[in-house]
Amino acid sequence: MVNEYEIKKQICDIGRRIYNRNMVAANDGNISVKLNDNEFLCTPTGVSKGFMTPEFICKVDAKGNVIQANPGFKPSSEIKMHMRVYEKRPDVGSVVHAHPIYATSFAIAGIPLTQPIMPEAVIALGCVPIAEYGTPSTMEIPDNLEKYLPYFDAVLLENHGALTWSTDLNAAYMKMESVEFYAQLLYQSKLLGGPKEFDKENIKKLYEIRRKFGMPGKHPANLCQNKDGLNCHNCGGACHNEDYKQFPGYQYDFVGGSDAPTADTANNANADAELVAKITKQVMAQLGLK
Repeated sequence: MVNEYEIKKQICDIGRRIYNRNMVAANDGNISVKLNDNEFLCTPTGVSKGFMTPEFICKVDAKGNVIQANPGFKPSSEIKMHMRVYEKRPDVGSVVHAHPIYATSFAIAGIPLTQPIMPEAVIALGCVPIAEYGTPSTMEIPDNLEKYLPYFDAVLLENHGALTWSTDLNAAYMKMESVEFYAQLLYQSKLLGGPKEFDKENIKKLYEIRRKFGMPGKHPANLCQNKDGLNCHNCGGACHNEDYKQFPGYQYDFVGGSDAPTADTANNANADAELVAKITKQVMAQLGLK
């Protein structure tokens, strides 16, 4: 059993990681760890997560009320969304909130991370939806987050950032890294003309790998079954499941439906490719390159 002081040191270490990886700026972000059903450690408000020491860390109860905090420190005002995760997901041991650049860009643009483009992302994350916008430090965020908790282990927060959770602190942080890496790859592949997605057969194989690993958490491999018994990756378009269609971004059918692109889709793709080529040519000309 790791003692409380060691967990505080681990929180500080993760805080330095998210700061050094540009996942937060200034005093952004927050981290929490579950000690037991009524005791949680969390980062304080108003401090940079890259420069914390163990005495910065606060302890709260399941309602977010302060149990212990050193003078000059108080829990993050966003502890409410952490508490909602712990309330609805008893299997969760840690929650991490950050503003990673690429993932947050997708959250601002209103684009969920649902395209199956890389084995690791399909196996570890599945889909990353967008929880509707809520005013920071209010109950709006946890209330808007709640409906996603039974189905996912990571969400984008509309016009805000990203939130990940898992069995322990390191796993929750690694999930945040995975979300940001996935978002960066998706963004950069779009600049190159659009990602080549896995077909349903390859997605099925990746889901089977996840099952064999016995990985913890929630994932489409375990939750999302088509009526014919086949798995799908995007639980909005391919599953045509009314429970998922309520989620932001799931009106877009990234995987399922018709495999053949429409004329409009093809025209839009060509227009995007031409625009990227034109911009690239202009930039290279300005740099004196050909």
